[in-house]
Amino acid sequence: MNKVIAIDGPSGSGKTTLAKLIAKELNLNYLDTGALYRAVAIALRDAGIKQEDSDEKFRDVLSRTLVTFNEGKVFLNNRDISDHIRSKEIDHYSSVFSARKIVRDFLLDAQRSAALGSDLVVEGRDTTTVVFLNAKKKIFLDASVEERAKRRYLQFRSSGVDINIDEAKNNIIERDRRDAGRDIAPLTIASDALVVDSSELSIEQVKKKIIDFIEADH
Repeated sequence: MNKVIAIDGPSGSGKTTLAKLIAKELNLNYLDTGALYRAVAIALRDAGIKQEDSDEKFRDVLSRTLVTFNEGKVFLNNRDISDHIRSKEIDHYSSVFSARKIVRDFLLDAQRSAALGSDLVVEGRDTTTVVFLNAKKKIFLDASVEERAKRRYLQFRSSGVDINIDEAKNNIIERDRRDAGRDIAPLTIASDALVVDSSELSIEQVKKKIIDFIEADH
């Protein structure tokens, strides 16, 4: 495995923005694991799969599903779906389906394979605790529920999604509950991770903290 910088954190903590900035500054490739889960969620939803369906039904759809991430874009069966994965509906399905072991197993090899050919900045919810246990550097990025709800509200509104701040906050709280409470790979903080609370920090301040941590003892 090549050098991996792994960033975990809850929904709305700023993982995607910071991971992209850090990858660019350090000239590393970038992998958005959440985009992979969202692509799988679209495939399962389009096939009519429900949360309570059997593993056999999931396996049948997944056996016909190819998900790849390349140059910041996510592809489902070679179709660019980057503009379709950031919606309230897919946010919900991604969280629900990612609780299933068969889905996590399906994407585990895909994530690890991405680190075979290049150095990588990867972000998600179990990249430091499951996917890349031997990552060179681990970061847990956090923020208050209120701040994360505001960010998610602005993100949705900028994409033309009709949502109010209370709905955004409820979505964050529900997502936190599912992420922390699932039996398979719950969201936890790795013991060797740098924890950064970005609630009161600018993007540049957070980036500097993480870059300094990465380059320490380099």
